[in-house]
Amino acid sequence: MTLPEANTPLYNHTLPTIENWLQSKGCNQDRENLHCWYLKNSAWKAEICLDIEELTVRYYDTQQESQNNLCRSFKYSLSRQDIEAAVFSGP
Repeated sequence: MTLPEANTPLYNHTLPTIENWLQSKGCNQDRENLHCWYLKNSAWKAEICLDIEELTVRYYDTQQESQNNLCRSFKYSLSRQDIEAAVFSGP
């Protein structure tokens, strides 16, 4: 499946296209909550949820169970390129 241009807003992507994009970035889909995806990096891990009006990311520290977890939300009107740069660069 071909992705739209990187500067295309995420709301102009079909759900299967977004799912393929997340898979290509190393994310794994939650088998019970299909709208949530998980990503593990050496320094952090993240939960990415495709909510109704926005994409929500919760970052967790892999080094310790800290209370410094970070949550960010991105409107689907942002381009895939902008969301990718913000989400996959980490907390």
